[in-house]
Amino acid sequence: MAARKNKVIISCAITGAMHTPTMSEALPITPEQIASEAVAAAEAGASILHLHARNPRDGSPTGDPDVFMQFLPTIKQQTDAVINLTTGGSPTMTVQDRLRGAMQTQPEMCSLNMGSMNFGIFPLASRYKEWKYDWEKEYVSSSDDFIFRNTFRDIEFILKTMGDAGTKFEHECYDVGHLYNLAHFLDRGLIKPPFFVQMIFGILGGIGADMENLMYMKQTADRLFGTENYRWSVLAAGRHQMPFATQAALMGGNVRVGLEDSLMIEPGRLAASNAQQVDKIKRILKEYSLEPATPEEAREMLGLKGGDRVAF
Repeated sequence: MAARKNKVIISCAITGAMHTPTMSEALPITPEQIASEAVAAAEAGASILHLHARNPRDGSPTGDPDVFMQFLPTIKQQTDAVINLTTGGSPTMTVQDRLRGAMQTQPEMCSLNMGSMNFGIFPLASRYKEWKYDWEKEYVSSSDDFIFRNTFRDIEFILKTMGDAGTKFEHECYDVGHLYNLAHFLDRGLIKPPFFVQMIFGILGGIGADMENLMYMKQTADRLFGTENYRWSVLAAGRHQMPFATQAALMGGNVRVGLEDSLMIEPGRLAASNAQQVDKIKRILKEYSLEPATPEEAREMLGLKGGDRVAF
């Protein structure tokens, strides 16, 4: 399907699994907070909501489907946004645990990391003298030993398991090699156009946040996939979030914002909410005569099954 020339899909990643409660008061933890933040982000203009679950008692990552079910129905009832569940969960989870929520709820979309990688946030540990919860300091500081595992076998398992439910993927590519992994599964027929590539920059362990890398990733994807077979988006960690999103939109791509990716709204100032980040990127898009895609336009562009075919 032809992409709409002036339409940009805004994804919003609401809470993630790497930032911890001490790092921002705005980071949603409870199901009620996650639902409220997601609904507000959709109202602000996000057409895709990328969602993780957290233990309501202490904000630690969880793959428990019962926790997902405490906020997914509310979001579905109050928005028409595409719900995109994680299969990444946390680097501390097994692939089976990471898939539990998605397998039970069968959403329109899931994220899918396209390879194994080191995934470190340990430099953040020195910024905080006190922590709200006991688990946080060790979790952050020990990430110098985190390997996010997604072997070829893991990826095939996720593709087949969720593909059987009609779920499509946000293929998360943290480095150039992940694009080649994606091409491997495309050649095998386990991925079919149109598919959605999320290019990720600035994570310690992945490709650096340099504009030259953005250009190279896009050129490589075009060469491997053909420009008509895929839609693409960009997220960048921390202070790189808005500059990279802006550049991606100007290049004809789509964008992702949210507190999973950056806790800031501008240098030196924490974001008050996910919706605040959506509002900011929407204002930037407007300056360049670009408009946020509606959920229905996003579904058409990505070939999704529709919100009436999920299991929640």
